[in-house]
Amino acid sequence: MPIYEYYCGPCRHKLTIYSKTFGSGEVVCPHCQAVLKRLFSTFHTRKTYNDVYEGILSDNQLVKGLVRDDPKALVEWNKRMTQGEKPAPEHEEMIGRLEKDTPVERPNPPPSPEAGE
Repeated sequence: MPIYEYYCGPCRHKLTIYSKTFGSGEVVCPHCQAVLKRLFSTFHTRKTYNDVYEGILSDNQLVKGLVRDDPKALVEWNKRMTQGEKPAPEHEEMIGRLEKDTPVERPNPPPSPEAGE
């Protein structure tokens, strides 16, 4: 759905309008009924996971840290993978512990089938 930003000169309101169609018709201010001026809006695009992976793999220090199980490298990897999104609370707690270099409890792996023999 297109999002347009408009500015009203007479009453100095800035409005964001969601439109069901792409249109260029005149839009009037809901406050003073003046014709609004459409603004040039910026937008944000996210990197694809492929771009993120390439960035991580091209960072030799980060890759070496991941191979060594360095907690700081794991935190940096997580930040790059989430691209700035806020993690779930339980994930956030784990990241906090990694940042403090506190060992993270890893779940026990399931017993192998050979263990019962």
